[in-house]
Amino acid sequence: MKLDPLDLSKALIACESVTPARGSVFDAFAAMLEPLGFAVHRFTRGDGPVGSDEEAVENCFAIRQGPQGSAHFSFAGHLDVVPPGDDWESDPFTPEIRSMPGGDLLFGRGAVDMKSSIACMVAALADIPRDAGTISFIITGDEEGPALHGTRALIDYMRAEGVTPDLCLVGEPTSVNQLGDMMKIGRRGSVNIWLEVAGTQGHVAYPHLADNPLPKLIAMLAELDALVLDDGTDWFQPSNLEVTEINVPNKAHNVIPGMASARISIRFNDLHSGESLSKAITAIAEKHGGRARPVISGEPFLTPPGEFSDLIANAIEAETGSAPERSTTGGTSDARFLRSVCPVIEFGLVNATMHKRDEAVAVDDLYALTRIYRRIVDGVLA
Repeated sequence: MKLDPLDLSKALIACESVTPARGSVFDAFAAMLEPLGFAVHRFTRGDGPVGSDEEAVENCFAIRQGPQGSAHFSFAGHLDVVPPGDDWESDPFTPEIRSMPGGDLLFGRGAVDMKSSIACMVAALADIPRDAGTISFIITGDEEGPALHGTRALIDYMRAEGVTPDLCLVGEPTSVNQLGDMMKIGRRGSVNIWLEVAGTQGHVAYPHLADNPLPKLIAMLAELDALVLDDGTDWFQPSNLEVTEINVPNKAHNVIPGMASARISIRFNDLHSGESLSKAITAIAEKHGGRARPVISGEPFLTPPGEFSDLIANAIEAETGSAPERSTTGGTSDARFLRSVCPVIEFGLVNATMHKRDEAVAVDDLYALTRIYRRIVDGVLA
């Protein structure tokens, strides 16, 4: 059986699947896999109201069993997309090909991040025999959202079923300027911390009868902003702390506020953990009379350069003619959860238009990525 990654990409893009995704996009995905012999398991998690972090999310774990004892390789990714926004030149959920000076482009929300990568994964498996080994898909509808009931729920499902892949490739758009110039062998961790200082509201002319929380918050933020967390490592850039929000609910010029708050975001390398940073920030907040509420989004991870990364790099170079950079830069992805299951590496399309208006992928890249993924699967299952 031969499958066209362009046709598969169009089918997925045509399904409106703003996060959290459910329904039609998973119907389309299952229809691609079932003829290839995959057992498709779909389930939802979350039961909260629409728009809440607990809103229902659909997930899919699909597997085609190989011979007992054979290698097990997993593809992972997400079918949800960010809201398209306004002013697209064409409908974001009606895939459209346009001829451009550099070649044909496929436009649509999810063309890069990351429905087309999933289409290439499926197309790459079209004629791989069942006795080659075990292949599975770990696909969520909640990567672009809170990520509470997505890949983490899939990991719980796999553990309950006793399914453990040997290696996993996440199809996030890692390429920067051209397909294959970068792969991700790790990611920094992420923690957001809400800071709050309580005071006593009062008249600005009578400061002795009030307690202004702002000087305390300013001193706290100044100390935090001056922190040098580290100088980086061989594989990670330095950790960075950024003040992302300051809020004083005060609508009058002559009132000392009774409350002041702020939020910071820290992206950190493997010299730290979310817990260690949370404790350190909490101590500084309390020193200045405040309190901290940390929310850890993910821990850093590194799949050390070795056989798996070499296999992927060689597959990329065989198709593109150049070796990819092995990087840990950028934001977080669901690889931060999958790292607890097996070694994981990310590789996918050029990310220049992800989350943007008129998101688009080069049609030629779809066929090249399919060939790269096929080389990777063949190498793992050999």
